[in-house]
Order: sequence, then C-alpha cells, then structure tokens
Amino acid sequence: MEKEFQSGFISIVGRPNVGKSTLLNAIMKEKLVITSSKPQTTRNAIRCIHTEDDCQMVFIDTPGMHRPKNKLGDYMQKAAMDTLGDVDVVLYLVEPEKKLGPGDQYILEKLSKIKTPILLVLNKIDTVPKEELLETIALYQSYDFLQAILPISARDGDGIEELLTLIRKDLPEGPMFFPDDMIVDQSERFIVAELIREKILNLLRDEIPHGVAVEISMMKERPNKSILDIDATIFCEKKSHKGIIIGKQGAMLKKIGSQARRDIEFFLKTPVNLQLWVKVRADWRERNYDLKDLGYFD
Repeated sequence: MEKEFQSGFISIVGRPNVGKSTLLNAIMKEKLVITSSKPQTTRNAIRCIHTEDDCQMVFIDTPGMHRPKNKLGDYMQKAAMDTLGDVDVVLYLVEPEKKLGPGDQYILEKLSKIKTPILLVLNKIDTVPKEELLETIALYQSYDFLQAILPISARDGDGIEELLTLIRKDLPEGPMFFPDDMIVDQSERFIVAELIREKILNLLRDEIPHGVAVEISMMKERPNKSILDIDATIFCEKKSHKGIIIGKQGAMLKKIGSQARRDIEFFLKTPVNLQLWVKVRADWRERNYDLKDLGYFD
C-alpha cells in the first residue's frame, strides 16, 4: 500500500537570539534567512519549504518575541503571534538556562492557550556541560502541554534529523502546498535586501543596525547575461548614523558591499555588481507609511 503524502506548516518561535534562523538554515541546508549575534535580527515571518518524497514541511521563521518599543516592534510581535493558531506544529526554541526569565514565562503562557502540538527544542547544547542541559530540561518538564523536549545544536547540525522525525508524527495527510523545487516564499529582492542588512548588523555597533532598513531599487541583468546589476538604498534614522555606515572615505560602506556581494552571488549563482547608497529617513520605525513603504505592512 502506497504511503500517503504528509504536509503541514511549522512555526518556529522563541525569545530573540536563541537561534531560530540558524535552525531553519540547518534544516534547509542552505542559507535562506539571515543570522546575527544581535537580537531581533528577523523582522518578517519567512516561510521555507522542505520537501521530501512523501512529505512537505513549510517552516515559518518568526521574529523573536519581545516587548515592543516602537511600531516596527509591534509589527514584529504580531508577525510572531499570528502564526501560532494557524500551523500544525509549533517549535518552541530555547537555550540552556538555569532559570526561566520573564520572556520565557510570557511565551509559555501564550503557548499554554493554544491547541497546536508544541515541541520544545533545546538549542546550543554544544555550549554547556551535560549537567546544565539536564537542569534546563528539568525546568520545562512540568509544562504538560509540551509534547517532547529535544536537545539539538543548530550550529553543528546535531539532532536535526531527529527533530524532523518528531515533526512528521504530528503532520496530517495533505497536498503539496508549493512546487517541489521551491524553497522559500520570499522574492529574490527580499533575500538580497536581507543579506545586505545582515552585514550591517554584523559590522556596526548595536544602536545603529536596529534603525536600518534596506530597499532594492533595481535588479537588472545585463544584455549578455554576464552580470547582474543591483542598486540598493540603506535607510537609517540619524545623520550621525549615516556617517558611521559610510565610514571614513567610504571604507565601511565598501566593506558592507563586499561582504554582501559574496553572499548574494552565492545565493543567485551569478556575478553581481552591487551599488549601495545611504539615506536618512528619520523615525521610520514609528510611521505606518514608512513601514508600509519598506515592506513591513501589507
């Protein structure tokens, strides 16, 4: 008897900076979502499609759950919460800790109110001794709405196959929602803009990257198809931030562009000519018009 096809949606939630995007890239075995050591790197709910012969898993990478400080924060929080009731499985990602902070208690309260199967994924097991892992596991064992607790290392890939096996147990029979060669629901422009923003996150001081947005104004292949020309604008909130992003004699902007271009070429599989500009758009995170214009509101 032929095995039925399974399909479903899986939301990855957790506090900022616990490794949600790193986990998704590990599952997909390709860099599709940006990562950074800074919190609140992910701003949109991004869907990545993992298709096997008899199963399709649609993973949703969500912004880290946190207390919003501006309208962009409100948008990010809503993007994370909106996925919980409309998926087949929730992966609640945590890292090794000796006690639960207010952030995790807040998320656990929200998760306790939904009927969706929830798997607790204990990430970063490569960073602490086994005794500390057991302490963290003990913290969560009293929450009976958690179906399972699985230790993994998204960075090293440990436990990923076991996680996929656990997810499949909760997926219903269903259709293939996306073509089997489709791996992400976002446009190439979106991913290119995110790759540029990732370099800004990794190269600049903490207070600057969170006030930065990237807009792709042009992506055009040359007539002989030898190279792809990309123009992008980096928006920041203050004139002083613009100077820091550009750097002395344009050095920082060149560094951002050089690092981003390498990743973009790897992603698009073609040579790229990347041109970057920096403009000030004061307080854009507080204005609905700017948020919509930059792709954060429908």
